[in-house]
Amino acid sequence: MMKLNKIAAILAFSAIGATAFAEPVSYGLDSTHSFSRFGYSHLGMSTQQSRFNKTEGTVVLDKAAKTGSVDVTVDIKSVDTGSDVFNGHIQGEDFFDSAKFATATFKSTKVIFNGDAPATIEGNLTLKGVTKPVTLTVTHFVAQPHPMMKKEAIGADATAVIKRSDFNMSKYVPYVSDEVTLTISVEALQK
Repeated sequence: MMKLNKIAAILAFSAIGATAFAEPVSYGLDSTHSFSRFGYSHLGMSTQQSRFNKTEGTVVLDKAAKTGSVDVTVDIKSVDTGSDVFNGHIQGEDFFDSAKFATATFKSTKVIFNGDAPATIEGNLTLKGVTKPVTLTVTHFVAQPHPMMKKEAIGADATAVIKRSDFNMSKYVPYVSDEVTLTISVEALQK
C-alpha cells in the first residue's frame, strides 16, 4: 500500500510539474487575415467604418499557465476608408499625421483568462506619438489546428473604445465623435 501511495504521489507531482513548466507558444499574425478597424459617429448621421490593411505582430500564449502577451503593429499609411481622397485627409496633421507617425502599436502588459480563453488584454496603445493604457475585450477566441495550413493556429476578435482627443486628434469634436471603437481581428500561426 505504501508503495502504491509513493507511485501515486510521484505521478501527481509529475502532472503538476508538467503543467507548471508548460512552455509558451509564439504565433505570428497572418497579415492576409489580420486587420485593425475603427468606427465612429459621423455628424450623428452614420457610423463610419474603416480599416488598416497592414497589421502584423506576435501573440504568445501559455494555455497551461493561463498567461500570454500581444504585440501588434499597424501601418498607419495602409488606412482604408473606401475613398483615396479621405485616406489622404485623415493621414494629415489634424488626424493620424502619418508623415511623422507611420505606425501605431499595442503592447500588452497583462492577459486575463476566463477559463481556457483570454477574456481581456491590458496594454499600452501608442498612436500619433502618445501612449495610453487600453483594455481590449476579447469577444471571440479559438485555438485549433489550421484546416488548410496544418499548423496550430489561433483566431480572435478584440475591441476597445478610446477617445481620439487623448491622442491629439480632436478636430471636429463633437460633430465627429470623440469616441472611437477599435476592433482587432487576428489569425495567427504557430512559429
